[in-house]
Amino acid sequence: MIVLDLVCDSQHRFEGWFANADAFADQRACGLVECPRCGSTHVERLPSAPYLNTSAPRGDDAPPRPPVDPDQVMAALRAAARKAEDVGDRFPVEVRRIHYGEAEARNIRGRASGDDLTELLEEGIPVLPIPDEPPLQ
Repeated sequence: MIVLDLVCDSQHRFEGWFANADAFADQRACGLVECPRCGSTHVERLPSAPYLNTSAPRGDDAPPRPPVDPDQVMAALRAAARKAEDVGDRFPVEVRRIHYGEAEARNIRGRASGDDLTELLEEGIPVLPIPDEPPLQ
C-alpha cells in the first residue's frame, strides 16, 4: 500500500491510498480518482520526499512491527462514523446528491443494502460499510 500526495485542477491537495503506482495510474485513467473537496477527476500526483529513517536497524536486525488490532481499528471507524450526520435509509440518495454536487459536502452515515453499496461503488462513489457494534453479552 502506498500513500500518494495528489492535487486537482482547482489546486485542492489531498492524499490517496493505492496498492501501488500502477493502480493509481489505472484508476486515474478510468476517472475513478477524484478530489474529495470538489469532485474533479483531473488529478495529478505531486512529488513527495522519500521517507528515510537512518537511525533504525536494517534487515534482520529491525524490530518487528506491532500487530494491528482489528478491534481497535473497528472501534476507531465506529467512533468516526458516530460523528457523521445520520441520514438513515436516505443514505444512497444523499451520498449521490453530495457526490454530484447537488447537496452540501459533509460526512454522513446511514443504511444501505448490499445492492445499493455495489451500485454506489460502480458509480465511483467511495463508501465504507461499517458493521453495527455487536450487542453486549
